[in-house]
Amino acid sequence: MSERLRSVGLDVGTTTTQLVVSELEIENRAGSFSVPEMQIGERRILYQSPVYFTPLKSQELVDGESIRQIVLKEYEKAGIRRDGVDTGAVIITGETSRKENAASVLEALAELAGDFVVATAGPDLESVLAAKGAGAVEYSRQADKPVLHIDIGGGTSNLALMAQGKILATGCLNVGGRLVKFDENKRIYYVSPVLEKLCKLKIGDRITIEQAREVARILVQALEMAVGRREKGALLEMLTTRGTAMDVPKEEVIVSFSGGVADCIREALPWDCYGDLGPILGQQIAESTLCRGEHWLAEQTIRATVIGAGCHSAQLSGSTVFHKNVEFPLKNRPVVNLTAREQALPEKELALVIATGLERQDSNGVLALPGLSAPDYGQIKAFARAVAAGFGSKPVLVAVEQDMAKALGQAISMLLAPGQPCLCVDRVRLTEGSYLDVAMPVGPCLPVVVKTLILER
Repeated sequence: MSERLRSVGLDVGTTTTQLVVSELEIENRAGSFSVPEMQIGERRILYQSPVYFTPLKSQELVDGESIRQIVLKEYEKAGIRRDGVDTGAVIITGETSRKENAASVLEALAELAGDFVVATAGPDLESVLAAKGAGAVEYSRQADKPVLHIDIGGGTSNLALMAQGKILATGCLNVGGRLVKFDENKRIYYVSPVLEKLCKLKIGDRITIEQAREVARILVQALEMAVGRREKGALLEMLTTRGTAMDVPKEEVIVSFSGGVADCIREALPWDCYGDLGPILGQQIAESTLCRGEHWLAEQTIRATVIGAGCHSAQLSGSTVFHKNVEFPLKNRPVVNLTAREQALPEKELALVIATGLERQDSNGVLALPGLSAPDYGQIKAFARAVAAGFGSKPVLVAVEQDMAKALGQAISMLLAPGQPCLCVDRVRLTEGSYLDVAMPVGPCLPVVVKTLILER
């Protein structure tokens, strides 16, 4: 069996906006007499848009209508329609995610992009998508050392530490090429708030090459600290975004690069050609300790994140799933995460913990559980009673890591009111603060997208 999904990736970044259209092939890799094991096999890019400068109404306002027009034009050029899109991701990244109307732009783009192209932001997911889209995850499978990938954009640098094809940790720094912007006369018209304590540049000043180089050096020092090439200090803490600190192994790591600034590492450009710090930041990286050790420049640089969004945002659930009375697609469902210790509570206590967690959500939440390995029928029935009691009259949406969703879903559905929706998926790992989208079934599986929806103010 082989099916295909049409996927769209749209990246609205600090500096640029891009769109890609991909085709994902769904394959059953199990034997004829085995439980189906559905996986995404080949990923083919069908269309790539030009790279647009992200349209802004002002330094604080993203021009949502202009972005909408870009998407409409690129859909037409790619020869696709809204109803022909199965999955994908719309992501607002870097400093653009801090613009005051980012949330409304996300919502508008998600509706435009089709029934299951999702709106998502957040530095952890950006790091994963960039590393996959750049080819760094695949590169790490053959590398004999850990690989630390850095995707350097206009406002932020997203980090992903990986080994043998697995992502171990992610991080994000406020380091990018567009933290300072100036016109053709070198007159500064924008300085990012993250630089307020790090430099004396002011709007209206004329920037010199020496000043630009000094700011770039400071930013590179933070990257060196993050990679372990320089002793950590207060600078790293000042430029690390909330909740994304990561520990790099003591042994030497291979550093890989993508993002728009990565092109400036490869090619020496006039320092002022883009009206920002990008070229000189790339030059300073090339001369730093980041490039003195073993390093790798990705084949996909500026397009890494959007290719990751279009080709690598979706995954498949296990094949032993259960759904009844569910209207697909499900979008932006907040996760209520229970630990193994919590799920081992007595039945009534577990039901209360589930109900309390669901009450914190404004919309219908997804209960995420580790699940049980090889449970007996009595354990499944007790588990089902606790889950059904915890959800009450709400649609029951459950994701378990262990391979038990079909049996659990059947047991839960027998306890629910007629017509009450019930969904159980397995082999999906969710964390508190994440969100889940679930698409129409593909064979015995369900395509899912796990994401964060964090818009920094």
